[in-house]
Amino acid sequence: MHETVRRPATPSPAERARSIAKRGGQAAVLPSGDESRSRPLLHHVHPDGSATVLYPDRHPLVAAAWQNPHGEFAAVLEVTDSAPVRLREPVRGLLWLTGGMRLLPPERAREEVLRVAEQRPDPRLLDAGHGATVLRMETASLALADAEHTDSLDPTSFAAAEPDPFCLYEDGWLRHLELSHRDVVGPLNRYLPEHLRGGHLRPLGLDRYGVRLRVEASDGDHDVRLGFSRPVNDSEELSTELRRLMGCPFLAQRPGR
Repeated sequence: MHETVRRPATPSPAERARSIAKRGGQAAVLPSGDESRSRPLLHHVHPDGSATVLYPDRHPLVAAAWQNPHGEFAAVLEVTDSAPVRLREPVRGLLWLTGGMRLLPPERAREEVLRVAEQRPDPRLLDAGHGATVLRMETASLALADAEHTDSLDPTSFAAAEPDPFCLYEDGWLRHLELSHRDVVGPLNRYLPEHLRGGHLRPLGLDRYGVRLRVEASDGDHDVRLGFSRPVNDSEELSTELRRLMGCPFLAQRPGR
């Protein structure tokens, strides 16, 4: 009889998508029917799944939008979630939002900028109306691809989910672990399948369900999740689970401090 291997619990696809959106990352806009892609000056995905992007007034995409009826065009907004440490393959997730992108008139643009500023203050927002054009995407569907799975989402399920409570400071914690505590990461090899134990182990991600590791091996890269004994909700619970998993005294201090 073969023993069933129980996979660690993971955040839902909608939760993972919300976390990628909240972290921000890099973005590119791909107009429908056009193979070109361009990076906006700024992008922001709202909790309801809509998105705001900022482009220079003279950008070809803005000029093309003015030529379309009502300043609208179909597009995909691609958000890349990259690892906070230097890896051979740095991308750890991709989020695609598909829908209609439209130019906003000056008054609506000001309202949109204020809406973004409430959630994500950024000095680049000051360029709106002063050399930069504001566009808004009404999202019809979303797709997520990461090491956990590839999933399709609708805006309703995206809006109903919550981002991971640690998504905004996991990058700093993982960089600290990589740079100052390699002695902690190495012993985690004991949790890996035997065929992966010879690879280079790197910190990849952290969420309320556990820690993700990247194994850089001679035959390629492998992502592994080490689960906590239970989902955690605050920094004190997280610190307890990390100490249990890693046996590391420095984690007695709450992450984020």
